[in-house]
Amino acid sequence: MRGKTKVLKGLLYAAITAVLLLQAQSAFAADNSAPDNETGGRGIDMLRYNATNAANATNSTNSMAYMAYASKEEARSLLSEAVAYLRDNGRDDALLEFNDPSGPFVRGDLYIFAYDLNGTCLAHPIKPELIGQKGLLDINGVDVVDRELRLAERGGGSMYIVFQNPGYEGKEELKQIYIENTDYGLYLGSGYYLSNISASFSREEIDGLVAFVEEARQFAQESGRQKSLEVFNDPAGKFSRDGSYIFAYDYEGRTLALPYQPELLDTIRIDAEDPNGVDYIRQIMDAAQDGTGNTADIYPDPSHNMLPELKISYAVNVDGNWLLGSGIYSRSEEKTE
Repeated sequence: MRGKTKVLKGLLYAAITAVLLLQAQSAFAADNSAPDNETGGRGIDMLRYNATNAANATNSTNSMAYMAYASKEEARSLLSEAVAYLRDNGRDDALLEFNDPSGPFVRGDLYIFAYDLNGTCLAHPIKPELIGQKGLLDINGVDVVDRELRLAERGGGSMYIVFQNPGYEGKEELKQIYIENTDYGLYLGSGYYLSNISASFSREEIDGLVAFVEEARQFAQESGRQKSLEVFNDPAGKFSRDGSYIFAYDYEGRTLALPYQPELLDTIRIDAEDPNGVDYIRQIMDAAQDGTGNTADIYPDPSHNMLPELKISYAVNVDGNWLLGSGIYSRSEEKTE
């Protein structure tokens, strides 16, 4: 009976793949016949689609049908499918499917990954060498698994990381991921790439950010909370330097220092979200409490007319009652879907 079920499932996947492949070919033909100015610049993406498709001609047709860049909605939908599959088929069968690089849960640059609640990787079809390992840092020093575990503790959520894009020759790109906890001692995740946002910061920039924040923490510990917050809130003060500034919050999410947005002082912002729905204040608080430092969000840049930009923040605990931090911004067009 199990063998018959597997055959039927294979036939179903083949039929779905055929339909999706025809749709992808039709979409390519339509886009290829229109100039870039009529397709909103999609011509470049379709050229990349075609090149990647040719380079991966030996991959399964299931993956080829999905080679065009995925959207936020597709990433969230795939995660919902994976959670349902885990519930219906059990942990062991589900992990086998999630780890299959030619299986139904790998669709171009979309795939499912899984970690247990101790931070050990259980499934990663794109980087199988991660399986069995604990923890993961991205190129900007974001403690990926620690941040994911914190989201899983709350049932799930969304965050940014920088990770290899399998749909673009493994290039390191910004990725918004979605996490969902399950009842099986693990959490699942999926995500989509924001390829138009420059997400790589130099070691010098990261080190400079850390040094700036540690200097501010030392100042706060030596000067006391009230005096230091007065200085941090002065946009012309010693801790406002070339667009860099110090922010501060207590652990209820109350804004204590934000020199370029004084209207937000003393407001509770623990549920604040960036344009893509990332609850960045909670994540900054988590990082400060855990001592893991770096987080990412999209936030108005005061040195760039308050335009939203990708920001890598580093935050530290001061005395157990409040935190302070700062960030560095990228310079690229924001993408919100």
